[in-house]
Amino acid sequence: MKKILFATSECVPFIKTGGLADVAGALPKAFNKDEFDVRVILPNYLCIPERYRNEFEYLGHFYLGLGGKFADTHCGVMRYVLDGITYYFIDNLFYFGGEKPYGDIRGDVEKFTFFSKAVLSVLKTIDFRPDLIHCHDWQTGFIPVYLKNQFADDPYFHNIKTVFTIHNLKFQGIWDIKTMQEISGFGDYLFVPDKLEYKHDANMLKGGLTYSDYITTVSETYAQEIQTAEYGEGMEGLLQSRHFDMQGIVNGIDYDVYNPATDGNIYVNYSAADWREKKVQNKLKLQEELGLPVDPNKYMIGLVSRLTDQKGLDLINAVMEGIVDDNTQLVVIGTGEGRYENMFRHYAWTRPGQVSANICYSNNLAQKLYAAADAFLMPSRFEPCGLTQLISFRYGTVPIVRETGGLKDTVIPYNEYESTGDGFSFTNYDAGDMLNVINYSKKVYFEQRDKWNEMVDRGMAKDFSWSVSSEKYAGIYRWLIGW
Repeated sequence: MKKILFATSECVPFIKTGGLADVAGALPKAFNKDEFDVRVILPNYLCIPERYRNEFEYLGHFYLGLGGKFADTHCGVMRYVLDGITYYFIDNLFYFGGEKPYGDIRGDVEKFTFFSKAVLSVLKTIDFRPDLIHCHDWQTGFIPVYLKNQFADDPYFHNIKTVFTIHNLKFQGIWDIKTMQEISGFGDYLFVPDKLEYKHDANMLKGGLTYSDYITTVSETYAQEIQTAEYGEGMEGLLQSRHFDMQGIVNGIDYDVYNPATDGNIYVNYSAADWREKKVQNKLKLQEELGLPVDPNKYMIGLVSRLTDQKGLDLINAVMEGIVDDNTQLVVIGTGEGRYENMFRHYAWTRPGQVSANICYSNNLAQKLYAAADAFLMPSRFEPCGLTQLISFRYGTVPIVRETGGLKDTVIPYNEYESTGDGFSFTNYDAGDMLNVINYSKKVYFEQRDKWNEMVDRGMAKDFSWSVSSEKYAGIYRWLIGW
């Protein structure tokens, strides 16, 4: 039995701010349990819902030494089993007692340095010695560094392998070297350009990239993109040097959660066999709920997103007058930067029958939109993988995307001459190009509905469950553990 420990800063159903939580929640369940014992470790945030926290089992505690100023730091560990997966929670009220999992970067750097060391320190307490630790994003970047430095002399930790997955290279955990030394206890020899130092600061993500045994990221195209200056966020040289130890594996989605045939959040359930009759009923119900004109013939475009620069929202702003019209409705769900929240509020106010701005995070409403919309818009500046387009396929909703990262890898552009493809895409980060593609999608929708329906069929037939991707991770695990 191969023992795998997932280390992550968030995981559904306990705590979620983004796609990382979906991956950490779904991927461990996808492995063959006869071959792999996969467990998950994350912080015991006070903001985890009480219905879970009240059931956690206390396993023990001890005091952990970090750097010079942090000699005796409380470290507790709790356990909880859900859907056959064992979860461990690192307990420290000072670090994890806030209303949100993340705060200011200075505080986050300290608490995830603590978390990284605690993950290794609790292994003897929980009596689980993993063959491999799978680390996710910068919050776990110091785990491979500790493993191969401060823990290297203890035979218990010998030959534990590490995989480091980049979910978004933009976020790196950077702070000044002096403070990072005080927090981590690392020696001067680690804060040099070929290890943790980056532009005269210390970089936690760089630690993970440098010291892990293998690197993955969440799509094949993104794995290539991040080796270039345009997408590399300063890490392109390091990633180029490790390109033989790196691959992109497209994320999956949980097909039990995202299933229009059984989804309890949507108005009317449907499947690939009967969506032509039933899917439109979800549109009519959502139009009614949101106060939009109730009309089955409206072309509804959905957008569920963090409202940030990364997501290409400036392109939408540049050509909004061309996107929405008397036959088109745009429904937005998300929160983020104030300027984009206000931008969509403005359009909802000036175009009340055409734009619905829901400045919130509501999983219930998002599921309804996946089922109701005809198309989903994702004009991202960059997108490591993207889950929205995968969920859209599952719900018979056609994605309109920019060709970057995982969007390029998962959406096949419609070709009217060969009757192939399952979505629409544009290459350049350009508002005019995006609008041309949106208008083309409208033409197909209104004038060639049979072709549109065939596109929906092809999308719903695709398999983006975790069964495919998990086998690729399993191959990496087998190879590393077999060294």
